[in-house]
Amino acid sequence: MKRLSGKTIALAGQRKSEELSKLVENLGGVALVRPAQGTVFLDDSNVEKEIQALVDGNFDWLIFTTGIGTDKLYQTAVKMGLDDAFIASLKSAKVAARGYKTVNVLKKLGIQPAVRDDDGSTAGLVRELNAHRLTGCRVALQLHGDPAPVLIDWLEAQGADYREILPYKHIPPKQEVMEQLVGEILNGEVDAVNFTSTPQARFLMAYAKEKGLEDKLLTAFSTNVVAVAVGKVTAQALREVGITRIVVPEEERMGSAIIALVHYYQNKR
Repeated sequence: MKRLSGKTIALAGQRKSEELSKLVENLGGVALVRPAQGTVFLDDSNVEKEIQALVDGNFDWLIFTTGIGTDKLYQTAVKMGLDDAFIASLKSAKVAARGYKTVNVLKKLGIQPAVRDDDGSTAGLVRELNAHRLTGCRVALQLHGDPAPVLIDWLEAQGADYREILPYKHIPPKQEVMEQLVGEILNGEVDAVNFTSTPQARFLMAYAKEKGLEDKLLTAFSTNVVAVAVGKVTAQALREVGITRIVVPEEERMGSAIIALVHYYQNKR
């Protein structure tokens, strides 16, 4: 018997949606692609200014929070002919990194972070940074398409002089997709929603709130619909918007999250 037989899974992420759809279908389920997060918007001219600032800035600390953002900065530096200068600026500063993808990108550039999180989360990175004093230090903070209040509050409490670097931003999803997804959740047409990044949770709940459907949506997630998070950071974002019944894989991979959902259903029998 197929392990997701009779189950309909809504995929809230656009990235790798084709691969995840095939995985769900191979397990006997039905996959619905419902992007709850807009396309990542990359402004090359803005990123070029940030690269120049990094190369010229003589920063004491560089804090990277996503693999895609770190890679975007490097690829832009390559286009500008500043790749060697970019790597040199990383080597001359102390580097902190959040998440295994970020660490892997830095590793390819020959950079070993002085500090990394203990659990894949921003809070975990702050816990590890607490062993260091950044008072008066110049810090470049690569953000992940969103503000990072936990990190920024910590830097301000430390008295650090920080610069935010935002190589990409999240755009709100299409209203008609949100309307469709919320309708399917409330009508009992989906059994689970798979979330692959933090903005998806916020955009979904912001739409429901705007339409006066927040309480109904939260009730659906606490009763009939399972929320699946790709990892701890996404799970925390779901909790922050009021969704508390969450399936999270031990290994933070998109495929692993679907397998964790299979185990969840098996354990319920």
